[in-house]
Amino acid sequence: MAVKDNNNLVKTTTYRVVLPFYIYAALAFLVATVLLFTSSHVFLQHYFQPTILAITHTMALGWGTMIIVGASHQLLPVLIEGKLYSNILAYLTFVLTASGIPMLVCAFYTFNMQWPAQYGALLINTGIFLYLVNVTLSIAKSGHRNVHALFILIAGLWLFITTLIGGLLVFNFTYNILSKGSLHYLSLHAHIGIVGWFLLLVTGVGSRLIPMFLISKYSNTKILWYIFTLINVGLLLFIFVFLYTSRALLYLVPVSLIAVALCMFGYFCWKSYEQRIRRHVDELMKISLLSVLLMIVPLIFLVSLANTPWVLAYGTAVFFGWLTAIILGMTFKTLPFIVWNKIYHEKAGLGKTPNPNDLFSSRMFNGMALSYLVGFICFTVGMLLTNSLAIKTGALLLLCCALLYNVNIFKILFHKECVK
Repeated sequence: MAVKDNNNLVKTTTYRVVLPFYIYAALAFLVATVLLFTSSHVFLQHYFQPTILAITHTMALGWGTMIIVGASHQLLPVLIEGKLYSNILAYLTFVLTASGIPMLVCAFYTFNMQWPAQYGALLINTGIFLYLVNVTLSIAKSGHRNVHALFILIAGLWLFITTLIGGLLVFNFTYNILSKGSLHYLSLHAHIGIVGWFLLLVTGVGSRLIPMFLISKYSNTKILWYIFTLINVGLLLFIFVFLYTSRALLYLVPVSLIAVALCMFGYFCWKSYEQRIRRHVDELMKISLLSVLLMIVPLIFLVSLANTPWVLAYGTAVFFGWLTAIILGMTFKTLPFIVWNKIYHEKAGLGKTPNPNDLFSSRMFNGMALSYLVGFICFTVGMLLTNSLAIKTGALLLLCCALLYNVNIFKILFHKECVK
């Protein structure tokens, strides 16, 4: 199955579409951790302030969104058994979004919500809209329907809604186009992005990639439909409660539905692990499976979001927790094969070629994973205990993680042909 999927990938998606997203995301991760280290003291203060907004959007847009959008360009043709509708739309998505993100982040950092923030928001929205069009037309043209493709499609729709609301919040600072201040709608904007985009996409794609890379016999489409429904219904209920009621206890309903979906996804991953054909699980998959466990951490922090340290811990658990963990693992499962195909696809059989895993340093990956795990725990505990030394130490370790990640990424990208 994995070989068949990979061969389809080579025929339908050029590496020129995918690689720019990976490179951009790696550099954005590095920038975010540099900002985290140099401004770690602000995480002892209120969450709504320029530096934290800049770091959050660098992680959410530059790191998480860019690499996931790039990877979905790679994976979607495999899922729908057809070609990506347009490489040109994919290039435009990259150029527009990649141009808008630094404008928006710099605007947050300086808290200049005039033209830099507004133009940045418009560029991002246009890029994401083109991505949604490309995904929609790809699925429609292929005529092939499955639950994984639907996960990507609806997650893309939620992403566009997220960036659209974000754009309105940016313009609201100047033009007062919303009935209340931008801070009031921040929770709505954030949770549509976290649940509708990241959670829906990660569960949908993860439920395809995890069994594939584990070489697992387990398959259960029915449970995936339940997960898809619970997440979307939970998010719609959250939006309804936010807009039309003032009863905080009602939020327990959507939170409970999403918690059930997470438990079902965890069960799906466990069964995939249990029924794997290859008994040995490499370090890349271990950190990806760890990310599944980390998905429950943000739910724990939801119990006390009125307290500033818990709000910051919640955001950290989302962006530096489960989201980063699954990206760190899946990057080195997908990128080496893309580059290997770029270099060796036409040379296979002409001599001995390296394995895709030989394109990066396993020792460097292990160092990255260790610094990530210890850094994330240290930083999160430091926030909860308001301990500046723990926060600074955690931030330094996360910076080391980003440096090792980038070095390994560029080691793959600059790999030279070696056929014996």
